Amino acid sequence: MTFSNPEPEQIRQLLQSVHNIAMVGLSPNQSRPSFHVASGLQSLGYRILPVRPMVDEVLGEKAFPNLESLPILPDIVDVFRSPEHVPAIVESCIKLGIKNLWLQDGIVHEEAAQRATEAGITVVMDRCMWRDAVKFGAHPP
Repeated sequence: MTFSNPEPEQIRQLLQSVHNIAMVGLSPNQSRPSFHVASGLQSLGYRILPVRPMVDEVLGEKAFPNLESLPILPDIVDVFRSPEHVPAIVESCIKLGIKNLWLQDGIVHEEAAQRATEAGITVVMDRCMWRDAVKFGAHPP
């Protein structure tokens, strides 16, 4: 079975319902796409939880080495890691009970997305969360 993203209206509703975004692979380097996306999402009112080892903070938010070390359960995990890292991220999401997973532009892992979906996780793959939030006029609750 081939993975397919939720319909646009479902994506809009998802973006309207989440507030805390764990951003796996968020770079403190201002020239990186992850930094621009996180900054854009912050400007829309979302709370960013940087997940990146060996970094203290990004965009004024304390960074954490992995999903398991977050002080709260995020509403969604936004992934900026290469596809080979996605299966482990999916397993962490399943273990922690995280209900939503977003894989940014260019990040495609069909098997991991299917595994997450089968575990009851809403998955959006190969799309930009910030671009979609702007497109759909989404703001966190």
